[in-house]
Amino acid sequence: MKARIQSLLPSRERLHDMRWLRWLAPYLHHPRLWHINRKGLALGLALGVFFGLLIPVAQIPASATLAVLLRANVPAAVASTLVTNPVTFGPVYFGAYKLGEWVLQAEPSAASPRSGADANAAARGGAATDGAGGSWLADFWHWITDVGTPLVVGLAIVASLTGVLVYLAVHWAWILKVRLAQRRRRHQRLGHARAQRVRRS
Repeated sequence: MKARIQSLLPSRERLHDMRWLRWLAPYLHHPRLWHINRKGLALGLALGVFFGLLIPVAQIPASATLAVLLRANVPAAVASTLVTNPVTFGPVYFGAYKLGEWVLQAEPSAASPRSGADANAAARGGAATDGAGGSWLADFWHWITDVGTPLVVGLAIVASLTGVLVYLAVHWAWILKVRLAQRRRRHQRLGHARAQRVRRS
């Protein structure tokens, strides 16, 4: 099982070559950071998923840094940041925004970016305004800030809950795998013992 997991994670050489992690190189020599065990793997995956969902940039440096501080598996932390990618980014962020909006009981933002004509006028330096005299840029900024709070709240909730669930799921899956292997070996020993008794009788 460990060899299979190891094959799915980035190698030590690849991580050392990442420019975002070069400043961490002096701290990456501890063997526990690369060893596959239940706690290290669970914590590394949880950290990577947490930062992968929580922040849109610098996910790898953030997860690797905390993995070093907490002695978690660094390759697992780095690899699991890919939970958000060009395919999942949109649905994750939209769902997080709607969750944050629901938690905050916020009304959907009435502000929205202006039409293409207004945007072009603003880009040319014109003062595209609405009836109240506000500029397109100001309306766009208000729209961004309105969206920002529900999005941040939603991402924090999703990232925290998912990180905890991943940590627990890896723990349980590891324990289940070990127990199943122990049971299989016990049955094999019993079958071997029965076969020997039959041969002697």
